[in-house]
Amino acid sequence: MRAGIYYLWRMRDAEETGAQGGRLARRLGLFDATMIVMNGIVGAGIFMNPYVVARLLDTPGLILGAWAAGGVIALAGAFVYAELAARRPEVGGQYAYLRDAFHPSVAFLYGWALLLVIQTGGMAAVAVTFARYFGEVTGTAFHEPTVAAVALAALTIVNCLGVRAGSRVQNALMVLKILTVAALVACGLLLSPGPNGWTVGRTGQGTPGGLLAFGAALTPVMFSFGGWQTASFVAGELRDPRRDLARGLLLGVVGVVLIYTAVNFVYLYVLAAHGLAATEAPASAVMRAALGERGASLMAAGIAVSTLGFLSQGMLTAPRVYFAMAKDGLFFRQVGRVSERTRVPVAAIALQGLLAVVIALWGRYDQILNYVVSVDFIWFGLTAAAVFVFRKREGKGEGGFRVPGHPFTTAFFVAACALVVAATVYEYPANSAVGFLMLAAGVPVYFFWRSRRRDDA
Repeated sequence: MRAGIYYLWRMRDAEETGAQGGRLARRLGLFDATMIVMNGIVGAGIFMNPYVVARLLDTPGLILGAWAAGGVIALAGAFVYAELAARRPEVGGQYAYLRDAFHPSVAFLYGWALLLVIQTGGMAAVAVTFARYFGEVTGTAFHEPTVAAVALAALTIVNCLGVRAGSRVQNALMVLKILTVAALVACGLLLSPGPNGWTVGRTGQGTPGGLLAFGAALTPVMFSFGGWQTASFVAGELRDPRRDLARGLLLGVVGVVLIYTAVNFVYLYVLAAHGLAATEAPASAVMRAALGERGASLMAAGIAVSTLGFLSQGMLTAPRVYFAMAKDGLFFRQVGRVSERTRVPVAAIALQGLLAVVIALWGRYDQILNYVVSVDFIWFGLTAAAVFVFRKREGKGEGGFRVPGHPFTTAFFVAACALVVAATVYEYPANSAVGFLMLAAGVPVYFFWRSRRRDDA
């Protein structure tokens, strides 16, 4: 009995020592990793934004082809990140890949952009979308930014309670999201009036130029597929990151490709190409055709759940990047500390939540997101290029996942990212310039933190 009590006390002491030393608890498995990947990709966009693609490509074949092409590119990206996860199963994921392949300054600028704009601005925008649908479902007229701020604050608190608490919430929301998609597909195929114009050839809104229009359509498609990389941030909390993160990336991306293909097929089946191009809320239009206004209300509830799931995933994953930055001496020391009780980086989580709340209440998140559209895919391309660097330094390596078809597969993904960046800069030059300036502003900040680290040493 005494031996058992002594053993439990030693386990508790070891856990506290590990927390004080900045080690995160490895409590997540393959299912958690897969749900994190899927939740990071599937937000509200797939329920609303496919009309943008339909306006650029005016036949069902081309529309589905664009989503299929996006799925192929996303799968190539998952291959790349799966190998990187096997090579560098470290806290911060993508931050660590960029740091070890190139230079700490490159990784810092990625974390700078993530904290200042990409993650916090994106979460603020999605939180306000949640508030909008929350009001529609409940019939209330609360101030939308306030509802968004409350949702962000609640998820911040949940994730501060521990990685298992945060993962359970985001897993449950992802399962509800899958059920929402299943209901949309089933109602569209079984309860709608039936095919509504598969034979209709054109929407009349397509951009002339064929290949140029297809390339333009890939931009919103690729942004809809983005997000799988955030699963790499929690590598330090997976029980077996080399195996489970690689498998979770592949399973999650394949699952999302199947979801997106099925959803867009139903949109075209019920609405036809011209109908899809004409509505900015295709999911609600499909459910309205199947179940009337009750169906539209159910879809509003489903979209609210989907946005909340996306927020939960972002609150769980991204703070690990800021934690890794702090551990490298490139950010506030407090952000690199782990709670003795919950074994999570509470300060990093609270910092992200606070910034997201401020942006949501400020109401300028949409403008901020426009600034970083071109910047986001630069990081995708650079991270994929890290595979070439590691292969040259370390060779193919032993064990673990390796990108099939490398170097062609990896080069294909890097080229796709470059095309997305070029297309976005061409389409939105002013916003892209502001995004690059915000990124450049991180350079003097990096040198400030580096000088502080030297002084502390």
